Amino acid sequence: MNIDEIKVRKMEGKDAGGWFRLRKNLWDQMSDSENKSEMTGIFENSDTQLVLVAEDDGELIGFLEASIRPFVEDCQTENVGYLEGWWIEPEYRRKGIGRELVNQAENWAREKGCKEMASDSEIGNDLSLKAHRKLGYQETSRLVHLRKELV
Repeated sequence: MNIDEIKVRKMEGKDAGGWFRLRKNLWDQMSDSENKSEMTGIFENSDTQLVLVAEDDGELIGFLEASIRPFVEDCQTENVGYLEGWWIEPEYRRKGIGRELVNQAENWAREKGCKEMASDSEIGNDLSLKAHRKLGYQETSRLVHLRKELV
């Protein structure tokens, strides 16, 4: 692996299979049909949705999904850029690929008029929290979601 040969770029139609494979690594509890439905929604809303991929010798080794959300908790402005999810294959981590994906997503959000960028991470996902902090993101709050099935 030569890190200088890794390309970070906007996803193209030919990348759908690789993107799907990488998404399944990140969101492993999501069914294939849920994944495909979300992917379709992203394609259909390309004005407010972005998918970037990292490619090494023709193979996708990482991706990032970003969006423009009209409102984000703890943000001061409307229409906030949002890191929806990003994944780098383990053997490619800590080489600056994630940083480049995030930088390009932040540039995209700026071009869309955003003044803030936000993200989230599950409580206990220390690897994700550490990566976000390293890129300048600050924790603003913690939240536990609760549910009850009504019968």
